[in-house]
Amino acid sequence: MFLLRKPAPEFSSVAVTSVNGFRTMTLHEYRGRYVILLFYPADFSFVCPTELQAFSDRAQEFRNVGCEIIACSTDSHFAHCVWIMQPRKQGGLGDMDIPLLADKSMKIARDYNMLDETTGLAHRGMYIIDRVGIVRHISVNDLGVGRSVEEALRLVQAFQFTDEFGEVCPVNWRPGAKTMKPDNAGKAEYFKFAS
Repeated sequence: MFLLRKPAPEFSSVAVTSVNGFRTMTLHEYRGRYVILLFYPADFSFVCPTELQAFSDRAQEFRNVGCEIIACSTDSHFAHCVWIMQPRKQGGLGDMDIPLLADKSMKIARDYNMLDETTGLAHRGMYIIDRVGIVRHISVNDLGVGRSVEEALRLVQAFQFTDEFGEVCPVNWRPGAKTMKPDNAGKAEYFKFAS
């Protein structure tokens, strides 16, 4: 099922929030905030630690705009914990500021259409879920290419802007840039001053 503009599937699973910091986490507990749900293929892999470290290092910037980041793979919470204990200079994660959600049953990845049924691994997918639990963005990269933290932050800010002001954000929009009203007059006004 294609989930864009539909309610995000609920989940309840164990997450690692720090070394030995296990807790059951649900999507519902984040209602009222945006959520970036990052699926990644596997712990102890190659591109994955670069992404998770980068998102973790900038997690506070996302929180500052009302967004939380949750990473999810089909590994167990025990594997997540060991990976966090491994230093970054050795390919581990080190201290993390985002939770790692365990999806050993593969239910979450399957519900979000991110499960590679052949390998049992999650695809490298990203969902942006809004304050009321609606999926606003879905992207999937092939395994060898990591995602952009900058673009993820820009997208969250753009969706928040459209939610608040009802205007649309043109290509490469950043906070403070020109937007347009989604009608013919707004379009004409925007292009009259576009370079």
